[in-house]
Amino acid sequence: MNTDDLNFAYKVRHALNEQLDQLPASTTDRLAAARKKAVARKKAALPLRVARRWLATTGPSLFSSAWIGRVAVAAPLLAMVFGLTSIYQYERQQRIAELAELDAAVLSDELPLTAYLDHGFNAYLSQEQQQKRAQ
Repeated sequence: MNTDDLNFAYKVRHALNEQLDQLPASTTDRLAAARKKAVARKKAALPLRVARRWLATTGPSLFSSAWIGRVAVAAPLLAMVFGLTSIYQYERQQRIAELAELDAAVLSDELPLTAYLDHGFNAYLSQEQQQKRAQ
């Protein structure tokens, strides 16, 4: 329907609503029956259009907007999950490598393991480092 048809329909409806109380009962009954018939025809026509549209397509298209919308949401989420997992694995490997290096240094040293737990030894090491920096 174009705008002129809609304007005409609104004017007719407005005129009928204004004079509704003065219309005879037979006219209001005919109008009510016509309205019911039009509404029933409108309801019957809707599924038919949907069925024809469904038959015209051959299933979900690769380039349909619904498919693209789903991919547009899922792809960044998958990329983010993959990225975060990769970062976590990289950091974990770095931590394992650092701990392995520290363990290798401690095990290859001639000092007993209890020396590293002694607070006096830590003070001795820091004093030695300060003397080396001063020279």
